[in-house]
Amino acid sequence: MSENNMKFVPFPKIARLSREIIITEKIDGTNASIHISEDGQFLVGSRTRWITPQDDNFGFARWANENKSELMKLGVGAHFGEWWGQGIQRNYSQTQKIFSLFNTSRWSDDAVRPSCCRVVPVLYSGPMEEFGVMKGVKQAINALRNNGSVAAPGFMKPEGIVVYHPQGNILFKKTLEKDDEPKSKHAVAA
Repeated sequence: MSENNMKFVPFPKIARLSREIIITEKIDGTNASIHISEDGQFLVGSRTRWITPQDDNFGFARWANENKSELMKLGVGAHFGEWWGQGIQRNYSQTQKIFSLFNTSRWSDDAVRPSCCRVVPVLYSGPMEEFGVMKGVKQAINALRNNGSVAAPGFMKPEGIVVYHPQGNILFKKTLEKDDEPKSKHAVAA
């Protein structure tokens, strides 16, 4: 094959490890998303597909459509979060379902975020080298294990944490239970 027929694949840029990290509580619910196009189209998704009130995922599409005018404040783009609470996974002793956005840098301000949304709790944000990643991960895990959920105070079986490295745009998770085993090992047969 000549060089003119082969597509060149560049080596990707490498993110610097010693940059900011954000450690948040990993909430055990179901992944959910709101997508708003340039022309104002409003779509709702789960982790793997588009959903509607007729083909829903724990009532998220119905809730999103009921709150559409407020959710349009998110603006153009894909907005991901966790749909959690009453009747979903760990339940967190909640009497309602809650949508918590993942982008803590953009949505942490209550005055900017749509009033029907929360944001996942930030356990640490700052330089990686000052915090020490594994030391910080262990501290965050131990704080959740000893004090319970930050998202749902008083709930003593939180799932774990997510470590986000913005420059590399990469996420890592660590759970309090069975972290060394693949999730598929615990899947319940239908």
